[in-house]
Amino acid sequence: MTTTAARPLIVRIRNWVGDVVLGLPALRLIESQGYSLQIVARGKWAPALLAGEGWPVHVQPASLADKLSQLRTLKADCRAVDPGLNRRENALSMPESFSSALELRLAGLRAVGYAKEGRSPLLARAEPITLGGHALVSYWELACRFLRVTLPPPAEVGLRVVPAKADEARQRLAAAGIPGRYLLVCPFAAGLATAKKLNKKWPAFAEFVARAPAELGLPLIVYPGPGEHAQASALYPAAALIDGSDMAVYAALLQGSALVVANDTGPGHMAAALGTPLLSVLGPTIAAQWAPWGSRVRVLQKPQTGDHADGDWPSADEVLAAAGQALGR
Repeated sequence: MTTTAARPLIVRIRNWVGDVVLGLPALRLIESQGYSLQIVARGKWAPALLAGEGWPVHVQPASLADKLSQLRTLKADCRAVDPGLNRRENALSMPESFSSALELRLAGLRAVGYAKEGRSPLLARAEPITLGGHALVSYWELACRFLRVTLPPPAEVGLRVVPAKADEARQRLAAAGIPGRYLLVCPFAAGLATAKKLNKKWPAFAEFVARAPAELGLPLIVYPGPGEHAQASALYPAAALIDGSDMAVYAALLQGSALVVANDTGPGHMAAALGTPLLSVLGPTIAAQWAPWGSRVRVLQKPQTGDHADGDWPSADEVLAAAGQALGR
């Protein structure tokens, strides 16, 4: 398909790190077809996570009035570039919530989004969502429907690391006494899994971290986020704590790791998107929908019961064995 001169498009992305990572192929597809993306995000971490993409990322303020003011200013800026902005579909809503569609409508934008949560009247075009499939495919299909094309999703996400942040990551590793290969663990997980609100944190993570340095022959590192430093020090003392909460540095640390072991969490999706070998340790998560996407991902998950029992998890022995295989031991 031939591209035209870049047309501004305001895109409201999802609210969680993993969802944003899984939505990257969809955003790149839209950009490849002649659109200049203006990203609107709820998370303050989004500009750092997307720093390698080169897109302007606008973090939403807290109040509805300020959100609308921000969107209207963006709309005016986009119209200055494209005088025909108001005559076409000029926004994309990737969240499924009623509020995200309402904000775009109240700002006077003509948005395309999912036909869910009673929000279809607020959208210029409401598109169906495929339920039960992988989230990346859902976002990809939304982009295809926005463009009115049919294409297969890519096999890899290809998250990009900012070179300066890769240098900073190396400096932080050197300061922590980690000069060579290392294993990065992601033991934290925000949110809950499935409609039953079950815990996504692997119960045996502390045992794994305590045993892994000796059994795998590599130092372990952990890069806790805001509010997680005390827990990291208390529960995972065998892992070197790399201080800081910069998502772009986190991406560089993940990219440089010999292996990542993660819960169902955003950094696990980042590791998969970077092409880093990943062991994704899952409990009640629906893997067919939310497993990390990439060719170097191995999901470790017990068969789940009908109730997705919180106790159905792999053991530390099983994950240590899988890590040894991944490292060629």
